[in-house]
Amino acid sequence: MPNRSTVTEFLLLGFSDVRELQILHFVVFLVVYLAALMGNLLIISAIVLDHLLHTPMYFFLVNLSILDLGSISVTLPKSMANSLLNTRLISYRGCAAQIFLFVFFAEANITLLTVMAYDRYVAICQPLHYERVMNKGACVKMATGVWMAGIVYSALHTGNTFRLPFCRSNVIHQFFCEIPPLLKLACSDSYRSEVGLLTASVFLSFVFFVFIIVSYGHILKAVLRIPSEQGRHKAFSTCLPHLAVISLLMCTAVFEYLIPTSSSASKVDLLTGVLYAVVPPVMNPVIYSVRNKEIKAALKRCTGWR
Repeated sequence: MPNRSTVTEFLLLGFSDVRELQILHFVVFLVVYLAALMGNLLIISAIVLDHLLHTPMYFFLVNLSILDLGSISVTLPKSMANSLLNTRLISYRGCAAQIFLFVFFAEANITLLTVMAYDRYVAICQPLHYERVMNKGACVKMATGVWMAGIVYSALHTGNTFRLPFCRSNVIHQFFCEIPPLLKLACSDSYRSEVGLLTASVFLSFVFFVFIIVSYGHILKAVLRIPSEQGRHKAFSTCLPHLAVISLLMCTAVFEYLIPTSSSASKVDLLTGVLYAVVPPVMNPVIYSVRNKEIKAALKRCTGWR
């Protein structure tokens, strides 16, 4: 029976076996990828070049855009290359690298959104303490903690997954390497430790989301107590983009876990993968540029738009 030592490559789930549709898939993903790159790079450039945006909230937003760029760059280029070359192959090491990077960016993203919720809570609910609590040193430490936690978390999951022997098949039912469909290829009972670790991770993510919801509950109460309509509008304008990004991430994540991967190749698996791996990195810069007046003003100043 084959084991991990004999597995040198995996087969990813393709979008189509028809050559014309493979080319269409390449073109569509290329457009989506370029849109994500342009959107996130514009956000980063606007914040870095505009001194008016050198605040904790926008410092964390730069980190979010970098994570989004990394996340979508892990999945789409390989899928596009496979469609263009009419292949489904990914090497064993390439799969391990893809899983490590995707898990890292995904976990860091969730942790960073939690930190951003805390930033908004302090800014609106404890404004007199904001400069002391969210000083430059504290922000750098928080961001560093986010990145380090993502690395440790991802290394733990990747190492725990690839120590398993794969006895059943080398076909991964997703368009990129991901832990849940990869576990289906492991020998019977050998994957239980990773399943337990994944369950604990889902619980931890749930705790983060609860923290975010509770934070925004307090924020909403504080905003409604602001006497001036202009003050309430300004407070909401800084919170709504972040809340929209969190809602998008939660909806796509819930959709992924409510519709588990099937035992055979399915277009539903591809749809769920696209929803949570591709949609958030593309939509996040759109949400912030549309809902945030300061970002729009900075983009106009940087690009010369009228």
